[in-house]
Amino acid sequence: MTLLQTLSTNNQAVVDSLSTVESSGQSIGLMELMIKGGYMMIPLYALFILAIFIFVERIITLKKAAQTPKGMVDQVKMMVQTGDIGGAKMICDGENTPVANMISKGLERIGSPLKNIEVAIENVGKIEIYKLERNLNMLATVSGAAPMIGFLGTVAGMIRAFIGVAQEEGMVSPKLLSTGIYEAMITTATGLVVGIIAYLGYNYLVTRVSKLIHHMEYTTVEFMDLLQDKK
Repeated sequence: MTLLQTLSTNNQAVVDSLSTVESSGQSIGLMELMIKGGYMMIPLYALFILAIFIFVERIITLKKAAQTPKGMVDQVKMMVQTGDIGGAKMICDGENTPVANMISKGLERIGSPLKNIEVAIENVGKIEIYKLERNLNMLATVSGAAPMIGFLGTVAGMIRAFIGVAQEEGMVSPKLLSTGIYEAMITTATGLVVGIIAYLGYNYLVTRVSKLIHHMEYTTVEFMDLLQDKK
């Protein structure tokens, strides 16, 4: 009878605890969840801000790099064909874009062998590509590091939760256990969200950069063909 009475008492305590939680009717908002994640949320917030900053900065940079006027290349071609190299270079210098910088370098080398002109343009192109791809590796790092940091925060939170359970004397409150677990899981969810956002942003930027590089290569080939015909 003593064992049955003990089990009955414990079951009644659990029911009372659950009833208390249900009757309280307290809803937890998003901001409260974000605060309850623990100290591991700090690096996740920092990574999220860093990812957003890199994405916005790269979008602005790529948008400026793609703003080469459509008629500029045709106008430069016409001036090169008529021998107005100085006027063509002046037009390129007025446009601070990768395509304009590459053509400008090629115009400076007119009179040299075509191979030297091509090498000069390729060197400028490498510098421009580096400028376009700047900080993309950091964004990729954020996409991989954020979920791992979130998981680490969950593991640390679970350890703290079970230490708290071990230190409790007598029956463990279901509320205490569940609170420790959901607070620990917040970091994993946050890490996944930050990682997904950074990953999507990285792939979008890589696609934009690839399109710009293709345009740069196509324009360079056209310019070299023009010089070849002029020879």
